[in-house]
Amino acid sequence: MYDTTKPYKKQILELIRETWETPYVSVKSPGVFCKKVNFEREAGSTDGIGTKGIYHWQQKSFRNATLDALAMNLNDLILERSIAYKLQDHIFLPEDNKDAILEIINNLTNECVKRNIAIPYGETAIHNDMSGLEISISIDGFIEKPKPNLFLPGDVLIGIKSSGVHSNGYTLVRKLFGDEFRKEFIEPTLIYYDILHKINKKYEIHGMANITGGAYTKFKDFLSKDTIKIHNNHKLKPHDIFFEIYDKGILDEEMYKTFNCGIGFVLSSLNSQKRDIISILEDSGFIADEIGGIAKGNGKVSVESMFSSETISF
Repeated sequence: MYDTTKPYKKQILELIRETWETPYVSVKSPGVFCKKVNFEREAGSTDGIGTKGIYHWQQKSFRNATLDALAMNLNDLILERSIAYKLQDHIFLPEDNKDAILEIINNLTNECVKRNIAIPYGETAIHNDMSGLEISISIDGFIEKPKPNLFLPGDVLIGIKSSGVHSNGYTLVRKLFGDEFRKEFIEPTLIYYDILHKINKKYEIHGMANITGGAYTKFKDFLSKDTIKIHNNHKLKPHDIFFEIYDKGILDEEMYKTFNCGIGFVLSSLNSQKRDIISILEDSGFIADEIGGIAKGNGKVSVESMFSSETISF
């Protein structure tokens, strides 16, 4: 039975209060805060974990679910070189579960404390017609030095390996696998935000792309008349789960429209700096490699498939 008084509210407040004093924000009470810094330009992101939440709810993998929700937003904010400072969450569960809610909030608090992100307020909701969990998050950030996100001719593309399927394509995954569960389905999305802030301050990063919904078609958002070419002669091979998906009859084009296929994030940078950038990424625990480049052309995105000899063009 759902207790509408939410008796765990006090415990939630005790947790998020740990985030209420940061270099950027001071929270006075739930929902009441003031900024300590004047931000001339801000950015924001709102996203959740979508269909993947069904697996997280079934497996009670609440920490991984929290990381997924954070990654979906932080990895988008970095495209604008934005520094996250404030977060609001809305948690949906199919049944009242105090332990699940407190575990999610505890994990969310710990991750926000690491990054000086305040949580001034949030909400929980019980929807008994849902089959899974949803963690919807909105994060506000500020931009110290505005910079256009460009993929320029002559740049090299540096790919950063994903941890697997990340948090996109799960509607198709459920259609293909039915009730079968694989541990890969709850592997959390990697958060690239932290290391990329450090790299962006030191190197000439022209463009960034978070490979999420729409996958490799997203590069078209950053192109005018130039052409992106991604080759398959690199070490960021798709995880086994992608080959299993492909073997179930999914075409190459659909794979690269729906899934990251082993590459979670892409940087466009000067050729002269690629070795240093790759070295920093790998020293920080990521796997990175040069995956292609940009040339003058017709605004197309060309991808050499890792699953066959086919080249896909968007």
